[in-house]
Amino acid sequence: MRNLRTALLTVLATGLAVTALAQVPAAAAPAPAQPKFLSANQLPASHTPWTAGPIRKGVPAEGSVCTTGIAPAAGTRHRDFRTELDTNARQTITVAPTTAKAKALAAELRSALETCLDRLKEQDPGLEGEAFYQGRINVEEGAHVYSIDTSYPEVGSTDIGLYSVGRDGRTVTVVEWGQMGELDGAPLEGFKKTTRTAVAKLH
Repeated sequence: MRNLRTALLTVLATGLAVTALAQVPAAAAPAPAQPKFLSANQLPASHTPWTAGPIRKGVPAEGSVCTTGIAPAAGTRHRDFRTELDTNARQTITVAPTTAKAKALAAELRSALETCLDRLKEQDPGLEGEAFYQGRINVEEGAHVYSIDTSYPEVGSTDIGLYSVGRDGRTVTVVEWGQMGELDGAPLEGFKKTTRTAVAKLH
């Protein structure tokens, strides 16, 4: 009888311990680290220093000329950069719900850049320009670089824009750089280095 009583007490004590453990709330899983943005000194070299703006949630209020409306506001953040000589840049980062959706987003962004100049010319028949695919960068899941050179012959103005789309898992980033001038004067190799850095430091 004594052995039976001891066994019952042991079972009851074990049950109470299990119940107590079950009532202790599990520690919340740590939130995943946010992707990291470029800093001002990681932009292509310029005649005057770059200034980095704050990191903001959502898509830019003033959208990018080629990719407006593609990235969702949810999961997106952006940062603007500028110099004193009318040179500007922007990085946008989107964390997609799945890798498949990130892959689709990157493909859609690339398509928008590839067709951007044609769409701009349709909107403004007086616009002239050239667009080139500047190659792939082997970093994480890859990055792709583009240049779009535009001009208005009637007023003699020219602008050059450099763009890239890169992906690391579920995270997609777009880097943009622009200033007055032509492709010959643009820091293409510096921009490619910036793009590599942008994708490499996401995670």
